[in-house]
Amino acid sequence: MAVTAPFGNRQYDKNRSRDIWGCLALVGLLLALFLPTVGFGFVNWDDPWYVVNNPLIRSWRPGNLWEIATRPAVRNYAPLTMFGYLIQHSLWGDWAGGYHLVNVLLHALNSVLVYVLIKQLAGNRFIAWTTAALFALHPIQVETVAWISSFKGLLAGTFILGSLICWMRPRPTPRQEGCGLLCHALGLLSKALGITVPAIVFSYDMLVGKKRLSDALARQLIPTVLAVLVLLVTMSAQTAELGGVRGHLEWSKSRVAAMDTVILWKYVGLLVWPHDLCVLYDPPTNGIAATIALAAVGWSIVALGAFWLRRRWPLALLGLVAFFALLFPVLNFFPITTLINDRYLYLPSIPVFALMATAIERITQLGSVCLASSRQSAGGPSERVVANVVYRSLAWAVCGVLLLGFTVATHERLPVWRDDRALWSDAFEKSPGLAVVRLQWATSLHNSQNDVAAVAVLERALVETHPDQADRQRIEAAIADWKGSPAKNL
Repeated sequence: MAVTAPFGNRQYDKNRSRDIWGCLALVGLLLALFLPTVGFGFVNWDDPWYVVNNPLIRSWRPGNLWEIATRPAVRNYAPLTMFGYLIQHSLWGDWAGGYHLVNVLLHALNSVLVYVLIKQLAGNRFIAWTTAALFALHPIQVETVAWISSFKGLLAGTFILGSLICWMRPRPTPRQEGCGLLCHALGLLSKALGITVPAIVFSYDMLVGKKRLSDALARQLIPTVLAVLVLLVTMSAQTAELGGVRGHLEWSKSRVAAMDTVILWKYVGLLVWPHDLCVLYDPPTNGIAATIALAAVGWSIVALGAFWLRRRWPLALLGLVAFFALLFPVLNFFPITTLINDRYLYLPSIPVFALMATAIERITQLGSVCLASSRQSAGGPSERVVANVVYRSLAWAVCGVLLLGFTVATHERLPVWRDDRALWSDAFEKSPGLAVVRLQWATSLHNSQNDVAAVAVLERALVETHPDQADRQRIEAAIADWKGSPAKNL
């Protein structure tokens, strides 16, 4: 619920000043870390489809505007995203740095919105700032921020966060309800991930707002209808373009669900301990029955624990619901061409980071209480003051160490997205068994005038990987084409 205070209220002004300075510090850290991406170029991974070779964004002709508004593009119905690219192309043309700058600025805006949302829900400035800082600086966000084609995720994130801020409050005003609905609609037109918003708000109404079931359902009627309409349009386009890996598209829903239990733990691991990040992952999918069983048991325990504590800590259960809901569209119940991607965690990371921030706050607070008790069993005022200072200092120290580690990891990860060669050489090192990685690596060599090396990479791919029919045809066609061109070397 929005804070109101009479004009000149010193405590209100002081809190507001702290919020502003905290957000400015957050944005400053983020810009210092991510602004070097303005010097990066396009990569041969969706960027040609969205920007480099996209005729729709090169002209404001009525025909182009109609195509943008009515047809899916690159496996998504996202007219607002395509319109955003049209505006950007009018500003930057073929200068990749401008598109990167927009991504960085949107990420900065989203980080501030995360702070606003978490402070609104938790009522705790430390938890809100730590959550927002983790969201802003974590290396899992590199793919989303440094990849021009992830503009759609950043733009959708802005409107999704805006709708949640408007709707997830005890007594929203009619104006806030209207703003929430507008943000929801704009988010849906940016990326289909917006379909998850009604489920999250419904869960908030039931768990935190304590609304009646009928009232909570009625509130989500119009948002759900909008979400279903966008979902129906998007589903038909998801497998219309080549790219990614497609072996799992033929799996049964039960096998998909079983694999998802493992993937979800993989996602948690990437957030807690990010390592070996890659543009395409090659997780084992066969002979992992024991891993699936262990993962399923683990999630069952987490779900039961959160449900059991729902009355005491309703926000914990809400966070779990939000994590699953935000990831549900990319868990392959609706077919998509990759199993795991860093960018899928852009918004789902928020509840995990909020849990991490809460754990830091609670553990350090408990430690300070124990310190006070050891100094004086009666817990006099002086001891409580000392304990409070120790608790706050320790909490910020732990937060600082954690953020420093993630910032260093992000700084080291960013150059991978500088260009094709850097991106696909890194992917080839980490996921050499994927035929599509070999193909993209060879394409980057071809683009840099090294057809001999490119052909060698593809010929080895035919022997050392197991390409499906579509990838095999692409590889063989590329070999025939590049062998027919004059031999070139770097």
